[in-house]
Amino acid sequence: MATITVDGQEIQIDDSERLNLIQAADRAGVSIPFYCWHPGLSVVASCRMCLVETGTKNKETGEVTMMPKLVPGCQTPAKDGTVIVTNSAKVRANQNFVQEGILLDHPVDCPICDQAGECWLQDYYFKHGHQERRADVRPFTSKRREMGPHVTLFADRCVMCSRCVRFTREVSGGGELQIVDRGSHAEIDIFPGYPLADQMSGNTNDICPVGALCSTDFLYQQRVWFLDAQDSVCSRCSTGCSVQLHVQQNKLYRIQPRYNPNANDWWMCDIGRYENDYVSAPERLTSIKQRTGDKFADLLWPEGLRAIHEALTGVAAKNGGERLVFVLSPFLTCEEAYLLATYARTIAPTVQLALGKVPVVGQDEKFKSGFTIRAERCPNRRGVEEVLRHFQGSILDWDGLVKKTTAGEFTGVYLTANYPGPWIDEAEVAAFERVDLLVVQDILPSPLARKAQYVVPGVTAVEKDGSYVNHAGLLQTTTWGIRPAEGAHVDGQTFADLLARKGLYQADAVLAELAGAIGFFARASGGVPEAGLNLVTGTEKSPKTTALGTVTHPLPTFRSVASEMLEVE
Repeated sequence: MATITVDGQEIQIDDSERLNLIQAADRAGVSIPFYCWHPGLSVVASCRMCLVETGTKNKETGEVTMMPKLVPGCQTPAKDGTVIVTNSAKVRANQNFVQEGILLDHPVDCPICDQAGECWLQDYYFKHGHQERRADVRPFTSKRREMGPHVTLFADRCVMCSRCVRFTREVSGGGELQIVDRGSHAEIDIFPGYPLADQMSGNTNDICPVGALCSTDFLYQQRVWFLDAQDSVCSRCSTGCSVQLHVQQNKLYRIQPRYNPNANDWWMCDIGRYENDYVSAPERLTSIKQRTGDKFADLLWPEGLRAIHEALTGVAAKNGGERLVFVLSPFLTCEEAYLLATYARTIAPTVQLALGKVPVVGQDEKFKSGFTIRAERCPNRRGVEEVLRHFQGSILDWDGLVKKTTAGEFTGVYLTANYPGPWIDEAEVAAFERVDLLVVQDILPSPLARKAQYVVPGVTAVEKDGSYVNHAGLLQTTTWGIRPAEGAHVDGQTFADLLARKGLYQADAVLAELAGAIGFFARASGGVPEAGLNLVTGTEKSPKTTALGTVTHPLPTFRSVASEMLEVE
C-alpha cells in the first residue's frame, strides 16, 4: 500500500492504482478545482486551476522535501510518500489569479446563461475567486452559433479547456471540433462542412464546465435549480446506460448520463438523450378499453381487470391452457415479467409464454473509446428470457409466435408492448386476426391495439421502478422520475392486481422474491449496487473507480456552491 499525505491527512491507496494528485486528494475528501481535466479524456494541463504544492516524505526520518514550484495536480502522479498541500497561501493565490484571468474576458451574463446553477466558473468564483471584480465590466455580445443539431456554442463564454475538442477526437472519434486562431483570438469551431452531428454530440454539452456549449433542445426551457434529479437506466438499447432524469412538475426536461464503469462510463448517446417525445405524447393510452363492434368503451380499472381475467380464464377453460399465450415484452422490467408469467401460470399450468418482438436497427455502432450503441433497441431482452426459461424451459421468440398464431395454434393472446415508437407491420398484425381474444398492453396506439378486444395502458421506463439486464448480464435498477400518464397504472401494479395481491406494488420486494425463485437472479437477493450487479461474471467495478482512479465529481452537480449560498442567504 502506498501512503499519501493530503493537507496533513494520511491515506492509503493500493499499489496498483494510478492516481493523479486530484484523484488522491479526492480520496481524502479534499476537492482540488480544475477545468480542463476529465478522467475520461487525455491530460493537457492547460487551465492551471489545479496547481498545488507537492513534495516527498522520507519514510525513515519523516522529513518532507517540497518542490519549489506549484505543479498541476492533473498531470502529477501520486506515489508512495507523496505530500500534497492544497490550502496554502501560495495555492490560494494561484487560484485567485487563474479565476481573475478567466473573468477578464468572460461575460457576466449569468442571468440569461443556461449553465447558471451548475456552472463550475460560478462555483469556483465563490470558493477561490476575488471578493470583487477588479477590472471594469464591459458590455458583451453573445457570439452564438450552431455546432450541430443538438449543440449551440456561445463563444464569449468559452474558457478554452478543450474538453469538447478532445472528446470528439478520443471518445466519439469524429474529430469535428478544433481550436481556430491563436492567443486571445482562439475559439472552438467545427471543421467546415463537418457539423457535430453524430450520435454522441450531446456529451460535449455535459462536459463543458461553463456555459459555452449548451444543449439546443434544453436551451431556455428551465432553470436547473428547479429540477429534481432521479437516477435511472436508459431503455433505448441493450447497453443500458446509467442516466439521470431531470424533472420539474412531473415533466421530463432532459436526460444526462450518470457515471457507471460497468455500462457506459461517463457517456450516453443522443437517441436515449433526445428521442423521448413518446413520454409526453398526447396520444398516450390512459384507460382500459373494451371493443364493442368498431368502437372502444372505457372501463374502470377494477371492472376492466375483472373482465380481462374472466376472458382469459374462459379461453383456457374452453380450449385448454396451451391455446392461451402471454407475450412478455423486452421493455418490461424483470419484476414485471416475473409477475406476468406467474399470473399466466395461475390460469393454467399449460399456458404458453413468449418473448415479445426484439427491435433491431442496423448494426452495433461502436465509437473510438469503445462506447457502443447496440442494434438491439430494448433494455431487457436478456432478463425476460431468463424468466421465460424458468417458467417454460424453452423460449418461444417473436417469429415463432407469429407462425404459430398464423397457423391457428392460439385462440387467446395477452400481449405486452410498451415500445417507444411504431413496432409492428400489417403482415404481423394479420397473424393475430384469427384469435378469439386479443389483449394488448401498450403505451401508444398501434395497428395491433386497434384489433384488440381489450386495450390496457402501459407506462414508459421513466415512470416505473424495476430492474433490467443488459447485453452483458449486468442487472441495474431504475427508479421512476415522473408519475404515469393520467389514468394509467404502472405495469407491476397491473400484474399484481391480476394476481389479486394486496397493497401497492413494490419493485424491490418483487426482486427479492424473483431472486429466491430463479437461480440466474440469485445474486440479487442482497440488493443491487449503484453500478449494477453482473449476474453472469459476478464481477463489478465500484462507481468511484475508473481506469485513472477514484473521482466522485466528474460532472457538475445540482447542489452547486452558488445555489447552496443562495439557499442559505
